[in-house]
Amino acid sequence: MYTLQDKQLARQLLTHSVELIEGENILLQLIGLNGIGLIRALTETTREMGGHPFIKIEDPETNRILLENGDEAFWQNQADADQLPLMKQMDAFVGIRGAENIYENSLVKKEANKAYSEKFLKPVHFEERVNNSKWVVMRYPSPAFAMNAKMPTERFRQFYYDACLFDYALLEEAMKPLEEELRKTDMIQLKGEGTDISFSVKGQNWIPCFGKRNIPDGELFSSPLIDSVNGQITYAPSVYQGKPFEFVKLVVKDGVVVDFDSSNNTALEEILDTDEGARRFGEFSFGLNPIIKEPMYDILFDEKIYGSNHLTLGKDYDIAANGNSSNIHWDLVCIGPDVYFDGELVRKGRDFVKKELKGLNPDELLKA
Repeated sequence: MYTLQDKQLARQLLTHSVELIEGENILLQLIGLNGIGLIRALTETTREMGGHPFIKIEDPETNRILLENGDEAFWQNQADADQLPLMKQMDAFVGIRGAENIYENSLVKKEANKAYSEKFLKPVHFEERVNNSKWVVMRYPSPAFAMNAKMPTERFRQFYYDACLFDYALLEEAMKPLEEELRKTDMIQLKGEGTDISFSVKGQNWIPCFGKRNIPDGELFSSPLIDSVNGQITYAPSVYQGKPFEFVKLVVKDGVVVDFDSSNNTALEEILDTDEGARRFGEFSFGLNPIIKEPMYDILFDEKIYGSNHLTLGKDYDIAANGNSSNIHWDLVCIGPDVYFDGELVRKGRDFVKKELKGLNPDELLKA
């Protein structure tokens, strides 16, 4: 029916991540049949806790057909007739991404992606689910996922549960000194190979993430002042809208991407042309999960890589806003740049060197 690890993960998701209360409605969404055991464990545990589960199981290939053939009117109707009214009745949401092929939507046209983003994704998820429910999203292990991580399947499965079931209370405590430093900081600078970029975060809100909204988790995020970003940045491999990028390099002036290079410039230009906000940034974050070391073409893991930062193209989050209301949100990860706060070196490569922050380094955090 399901594994013991799935039952443990289900309980952590419901008690720690969304803090489900008796009598609450919760939408349990599974994309891909790979995570069916976890859905079963979540359903059973929800009822044991007195919650009301609503189950939505989706086939990625069917979703691709809808995406390829949908237009604005279609997605508006999908949102209005079904998903938005349902989401408005939910107190909590668990989204499991169990699809086997991360490139399933790689051939979907720009116009189709834009219609889906504007008329369905934005109102249902960005505006309603993110702002008005207790939510968490996650991936589920599979041989295909292990292949992207370049690991044997069983080793990857163990790595997955180690990362997901990490003691996030330890991470929550270890992040506090970094949050304190950031709340006092004006200018942040990242310097590394192909990267020399700076921006202001003066007065911005900072959000520590320790297993509440993503599993696995481990980041501390805000957003840069929207016009303050200047320089160039080079990112690690990424997949967005089903399209793979071995690298992305952006040149930025006064908050706007003015030049770029990548392994797929045609696709990158289409994404940047989505709307005005797609060439601006809506989030900046520190990756802090000591278990996650290398990119695996999956952003829910890659953005948590210890010693990394993501400077995100597109929409901000209301909880740490900077005024960017784009229809995209592309978390691009830069691994191991030196980090300066107001000219002071605080992280050299992937390890913090400032005394107050060394508790976030893996050798210290895992020892605890």
